[in-house]
Amino acid sequence: MANKEIQAKPNFFQRIGNFFKGIGKYFKEVFSEVKKLTWPSKKELINYCLAVIAFCALMAIIIGLLDLAFGSAFQFLANLGK
Repeated sequence: MANKEIQAKPNFFQRIGNFFKGIGKYFKEVFSEVKKLTWPSKKELINYCLAVIAFCALMAIIIGLLDLAFGSAFQFLANLGK
């Protein structure tokens, strides 16, 4: 029979310490990844914002027209039975 070393279950304070070490490691890795980011220039940022605003305006117009069309169609169908 081989002698196996029995590893004791870590006590409460060791588990708490390991938990906070893990949190510290997580934030350290997050900060190192943020340093690798490349941020857009001012011109690129303005272009991206204008593209988003234009897309939102276009979608608002499309949805408004569809709402108007469906509302008119349902109104027409509701008036058929009168």
